[in-house]
Amino acid sequence: MTDAQNTLPETQPDADISDTTAKTKRKKALSLVALIFIIAVILYAIWALFLNRSVTTDNAYVGAETASITSMVNGQVGQVLVSDTQQVKQGDVLVRVDNRDAEIALAQAQAELMKAKRQYKQTQANSSALNSQVFVSDDGIHSAEAQVAKAQAELNKVQDDLARRTQLSASGAISKEELSTAQSAVNKAQAGLDLAKAGLAQAQSSQKAAQSTLAANEALIRGSNETSTPDVLIAQAKLKQALLDLERTEIKAPFDGVIARRNIQVGQRVAAGTVLMMLVPINKLYVDANFKESQLAKVQAGQKAILTSDLYGDDVEFHGTVVGFSGGTGSAFALIPAQNATGNWIKVVQRLPVRIALDPKELAEHPLRVGLSMEAKINIALK
Repeated sequence: MTDAQNTLPETQPDADISDTTAKTKRKKALSLVALIFIIAVILYAIWALFLNRSVTTDNAYVGAETASITSMVNGQVGQVLVSDTQQVKQGDVLVRVDNRDAEIALAQAQAELMKAKRQYKQTQANSSALNSQVFVSDDGIHSAEAQVAKAQAELNKVQDDLARRTQLSASGAISKEELSTAQSAVNKAQAGLDLAKAGLAQAQSSQKAAQSTLAANEALIRGSNETSTPDVLIAQAKLKQALLDLERTEIKAPFDGVIARRNIQVGQRVAAGTVLMMLVPINKLYVDANFKESQLAKVQAGQKAILTSDLYGDDVEFHGTVVGFSGGTGSAFALIPAQNATGNWIKVVQRLPVRIALDPKELAEHPLRVGLSMEAKINIALK
């Protein structure tokens, strides 16, 4: 018992020394951690302020200017030559619409054009005939005028003879029968003059009618030929429309791409403007990267970007170029825009879509599809 009591004072100082040593080590460790943290913060600040030359976001998605394949004519679908996911080339026939109605309309338009050309030729021939008739009527008028002059001379002659005979009859030199005969001659000559004048008036009237008809025909063809007369031009326009409608019964791919959302079947009747399917140009894709507004201070059109996709991972990099910025944030164009004029408004950092064009050669090697997720990094130091 005495030995144990003698050893207690000796172990107490050793314990105090151990505690002090441990506290010292903890302080040094905490100080070291704090120093490392401070250095890391300083280095990050230096990197962020002076060395950071890029902005990054993983809120990016592949997009494309898809085409809606529509029918330009009314009719029944005769053939559907493609299906969803099928790749097509520009000019490939996608759908054929029954073209029998279009062929009938084309035949009618061709007949109308021939009819219009024949009408022009007929009008031209009528003008020539009327022109000849006008010249012939001149001769008729001259002949009628000569007949009037002859009848007038004959009337003057018999009137003079009647006057002479009237004087002789007063002296009894001639009989009443001779005087009556002279009077009859005057009446006959007057009737002949009236008839000649009527013939002249008829000839003049016929000439005026021919001249009026000739003027009307000349107005129809004046300043034009067989290919430029209005009726022919209208018929030619209808023929072109019929040819175009016939051509449109074959619906072709406007560019290379992949068929999507096909919703047409053989036998279905379609109207002009009916959407038959979508065509996605897989070699002309782009990426809409939604950057925070605080990241866009130094982003400009023309800057280069490096992108990776979840489809291929980090092993495949795509190179692109900034094309431009959207006209507004995503929330601004939402179907139900945010109402910020309220008392419980909370500021939310907005994102602005940035359009990045991709390299077609890289897309050919590693195809992408619309809607795939991407990670985009824009180098803001280069342009």
